[in-house]
Amino acid sequence: MIEASHDALGRYQLHCENAETFLFTENESNFERLWSVPNRCPFVKDSINDAVTQNRIDLINPEKVGTKAAAQYRFAIPANESRTVRLRFARVDPGSARNATPARSSRAVRGASPRTSLSQNPVGEAPTGAREARALPGEELRSDAFSDFDEIFSARKAEADQFYNSVAPVDLPSEHKAIQRQALAGLLWTKQFYYYVVEEWLAGDPANPPPPESRWSGRNSDWQQLYNERVMSMPDSWEFPWYASWDLAFHCIPLALVDSHFAKGQLDTVVREWYQHPNGQLPAYEWNFSDVNPPVVAWAAWRVFQIERKQSGQGDRAFLETIFHKLLLAFTWWVNRKDSEGNNIFQGGFLGLDNIGVFDRSASFPDGSHLEQSDGTSWMGMLSLNLMRIAIELARENHVYENIATKFFEHFLGIAA
Repeated sequence: MIEASHDALGRYQLHCENAETFLFTENESNFERLWSVPNRCPFVKDSINDAVTQNRIDLINPEKVGTKAAAQYRFAIPANESRTVRLRFARVDPGSARNATPARSSRAVRGASPRTSLSQNPVGEAPTGAREARALPGEELRSDAFSDFDEIFSARKAEADQFYNSVAPVDLPSEHKAIQRQALAGLLWTKQFYYYVVEEWLAGDPANPPPPESRWSGRNSDWQQLYNERVMSMPDSWEFPWYASWDLAFHCIPLALVDSHFAKGQLDTVVREWYQHPNGQLPAYEWNFSDVNPPVVAWAAWRVFQIERKQSGQGDRAFLETIFHKLLLAFTWWVNRKDSEGNNIFQGGFLGLDNIGVFDRSASFPDGSHLEQSDGTSWMGMLSLNLMRIAIELARENHVYENIATKFFEHFLGIAA
């Protein structure tokens, strides 16, 4: 069993039935492998991988403490057979987490840099409270962690079946219901905590070798207000572990079927002032936030609004109105920055449905010419209609939006002319 402690969250235990052993290390970069300089701690984040794949047990902390841990299982599984691993993660003190007494300081989670703790503990003592659980004076280790495991697991599975049956249309064939459920499960599975503070990345990690000065004038250097620190819906949490604003917008529509609160939160996030650029542009994707993505957030917001209204009988007007106001800035950015001749024919780079173009459509041409794109112009026509439709909905309770709806209708006619 592995026990973890945190000064705000309390103490937790991960029960691992019949685990062969437990592997502990620190969640610290391998300086020797990355930058050919000595490690500040003898136990680094890739030690568990090396212990499993190369049998490098010497890289694992023999004291069985650290900020990163794993339970190790080894099986030889014949064809057409299976093995079951049962795990249970539970809080030791189910009451107030604030009354918990952590085994160690948890400065590595928030606040001071974990490197500070490691420098004070050169032998690699864990700055957070992860250790192999042993009974401390006055306490007992739980021995019945799996007594009701199968019963609870079956109950949760039955609840999930009931929930997904309520989401699928009544007349949908069972095969199609299975496809829908697998697709929704894939969306939920690829949610991931995404931490990328651009200003910090430009400056570099103070404990690591400094980045080149050219970084301050390179990609994303003009997005220093961008502060990513939350769970996001990823295209794929393994292959594409970063969000793109238009991918995210598409994700939110099916996500609204199973979690409209999360879907609304995702759309609200990308228009927040610590995401949206001061000039109105929405961030594109990690490699180049300044690139141009199709303006589909308005369409996604409208669809999420409709889906939730159909489910609950009442749409979230505050959500729709909040998104609408921030998208007015994004619309203005498109008109001012991507319509160079003022004739409602738009330019842009990353706009085609094919991600790989013959040339870089975002780059400036040597002779100063620019690329006018039919798809960029079409997307802007769609955005005009989406914002018009939202304005009409908002005008049902506030007639001020009637004039704004008319404005977007006229702008659509100008694009379509």
